[in-house]
Amino acid sequence: MKAKTRRMPGMLAVLLMAGAAGTAWGQEAGAAAAEAAPAVSPEMFTTNNLWMMVATFLVFIMHLGFATVESGLTRAKNTVNILFKNTLIPAIGLLTYALTGFALMYQGDWAIPGWLRLGFGVGTDAAGLTSAYNAGYTYWTDFLFQGMFAATAATIVSGAVAERVKLGSFLIFSTVYVALGYTIAGSWVWGGGWLSAMNFHDFAGSTLVHSVGGWGALAGALLLGPRLGKYTNDGIRPIMGHNMPMVVTGVFLLWLGWFGFNGGSVLSAEAGPVSYVLVTTSLAAAAGIVTSMATSWSIQKKPDLTMVLNGCLAGLVGITAGADAVSVPAAVGIGGIAGVLVVLSVMALDKVRIDDPVGAISVHLVCGIWGTLAVGLFSAEYSLGVQALGVLAYGVFCFPLCLAIFGALKRTLGLRVSRAEEIGGLDVGEHGMEAYPDFQGFLIK
Repeated sequence: MKAKTRRMPGMLAVLLMAGAAGTAWGQEAGAAAAEAAPAVSPEMFTTNNLWMMVATFLVFIMHLGFATVESGLTRAKNTVNILFKNTLIPAIGLLTYALTGFALMYQGDWAIPGWLRLGFGVGTDAAGLTSAYNAGYTYWTDFLFQGMFAATAATIVSGAVAERVKLGSFLIFSTVYVALGYTIAGSWVWGGGWLSAMNFHDFAGSTLVHSVGGWGALAGALLLGPRLGKYTNDGIRPIMGHNMPMVVTGVFLLWLGWFGFNGGSVLSAEAGPVSYVLVTTSLAAAAGIVTSMATSWSIQKKPDLTMVLNGCLAGLVGITAGADAVSVPAAVGIGGIAGVLVVLSVMALDKVRIDDPVGAISVHLVCGIWGTLAVGLFSAEYSLGVQALGVLAYGVFCFPLCLAIFGALKRTLGLRVSRAEEIGGLDVGEHGMEAYPDFQGFLIK
C-alpha cells in the first residue's frame, strides 16, 4: 500500500492510508464472530446458497434499471453514452472487486501478495465450500453477491454527471473509486472494522452503498458544473428527459431488484427474517411514492411523475439501512419522510445551481443519510450518536477522496466534453452513433 501511495496525489494518498488504517481496528472481533458462526444442515446450505444466488441475479438486474432511468431522464442525443457507461460499470465493478476489492473489504489475514491471486484464496477451497466469513453458503456466492453491490456504488455517480462528462475520465474514476474507496470504507462495517465494533448498523447499504455513491455524485456534479443552458439569468431552465416510459420501467426494475438487495442481505434463506425485510422494503417504497406525490403536487401545483418515481427510490434507499431492525409502522414513516426529503432536496439543489439530471444526489446521498440516522431513531438496539458518527466518517472519507480523483482527472485528461460535443450530443461526439437514427434517408423511393 505504501509503495502505491507514493505515486498518488498527496491528498489522495493520505485519505487512502487513513482509511486503510481504520479497517484494522475491530478486525479481530469480526474474525472471531465469523469463526463462531454455526454450521447449517446440507439442506439448509443448499437453500441458502440458492436464495443468495437469486438475490444476486436481482441485484444484477438493477443495472438495467439504472440504465433505463438515467437514459430516460436525459436527452435523446446522449442515450448511447448513458447506456455505454451503464454497460461498462458492472464489468469494471466485478473485475476490480475480484482484483483487490474482496480482499480489501473482507480482509481476514490478507496481505498485498494475496492480491496477485485476484483477491481470492483466503478461507476457501477450490469448490468454495468453506468460507472465513459465512458458513451458510459458498465462498464464490459470497463474492458474487458482494461484487454486485460494489458495482452499484459507481452506477449511482453516472446519473449525476450525465450529459457532460468525458467517457474515459468517468471510467477511470469508477475503476479507482470501486477498487479502493468503496472497499476500504465498506470494510469498516461489513468487514468487521472499527464502526462494526461500535455497533454501527447499516443492514444493506443506505450509507455503505448509496451514500458512498452519493458523495461521488456530489463531487462530480460540483467539479463539472451545470449543463449548458440549465441556469440562466432568468432562472432555472428545465431540461426534460426524452422517454418517460423508459424511466417508469427502470424504477420498477429497481424496485424488483431491491428484493434481492435487501432480502439477500439477510445472508440466509431463513423464512421469517427474509419475509419481514421484504415487507418493510415494499412499504417504505410505497410510502415514498405517496408522500413525494403530495409534496410535489402541493408545491408545484401539478403532480410530477419524475418526483413520484424518485420518491419510490428514496423510500427504498431510506429503509435499506434498517429494514431488519425497525417496526413495520416505522418503515412506513421512514419511507414517507424520504419521499418528502427527495422532493425538497431536488428543488434545493436547483436553487444553489448544482445540476443533477436524474436526482441521484437527492435519492442516494440525502435519503441514504436519512435512512442511516433513522435506524438510531426507530430502533432501541442502536445509538443515534453512533449512526451519526458513521454518516460523518463516510462523508469525511468519501467526499474528499472523490474530489481528489475527479480533480486529478480534470487537471490531466480533462473532465468535461467540449461545448460543441455537449451541444451536438455525446452519442455522436464520444461514440459516433445515435440511439435513434433517422432511417428516412435509407428508404428507397
